[in-house]
Amino acid sequence: MKKLLTPQTLIGLAMIGIILAAAIIGLFWTPYDPLQISFSARFHLPSTDWWLGTDEFGRDELSRLMAGASNSILISFLTVLLAVSVGTAIGVVTGFVRGWFDRIVMAFINALLAFPGLLLALALLAVFGANKYGIILALGLAYTPSVTRIVRGTVMSLREKEFIESSRVLGNSELYTMIRHVLPNCIAPLTVLATSMFGWVILAESSLSFLGLGVPPPAPTWGNMLASARPYMAQATYLSILPGLCIALTLLGINFLGDAVRDLLDPRMKGLE
Repeated sequence: MKKLLTPQTLIGLAMIGIILAAAIIGLFWTPYDPLQISFSARFHLPSTDWWLGTDEFGRDELSRLMAGASNSILISFLTVLLAVSVGTAIGVVTGFVRGWFDRIVMAFINALLAFPGLLLALALLAVFGANKYGIILALGLAYTPSVTRIVRGTVMSLREKEFIESSRVLGNSELYTMIRHVLPNCIAPLTVLATSMFGWVILAESSLSFLGLGVPPPAPTWGNMLASARPYMAQATYLSILPGLCIALTLLGINFLGDAVRDLLDPRMKGLE
């Protein structure tokens, strides 16, 4: 079996561990108040007082990055949870029941898949409004069709298996069979998809915030910090580099971990050296 604790996996674990630690600590403590304005300390370069400098309002950049990590990761986690929960429920039912219900639901799902996820999220944000919970709903619903398609395909390959027929012969209801025998067999592909989706959502949330449709200021996220720094790229380059670097490292770490999860759970990887 292919080794799982490869250097790539360890680097991914280290990256994600550092980001998660900063996000968790940022929920309870930051070096300074991330919303405190000090015009006398505007554009202060990194020093012993401000380790990563200050922004255009004199706010501590490290504190805002930590608070931004908390906001960005919380939004991504809740979005993935929503998309996986709704998509799994729809995918299991449609794939197991089939018939006219499956055709109607999948026609709607396929119509949603015709739109890019970010474009669909922009349309939904016009309905829900640009705030934290509006982003979670918009992105969660935008990524639900992808989850539904994968779960439905997995369920369709399972519904004719011998253990499903055995459950029916024993007199178990369709609902019991779906929950007890079908759903556990969807965990492996869902885990791989959720890992990748977490990275997609962080990038999408950062993109929406960069466009001014994310969490409204002054609450920090990596995306709106990047957007706020754009007019000052020549004057204070570090204001653009730092949040961009956090986003890039998080996505890289998630990709490394996603590869490791795929190698662990994908049966096609079994036996590979």
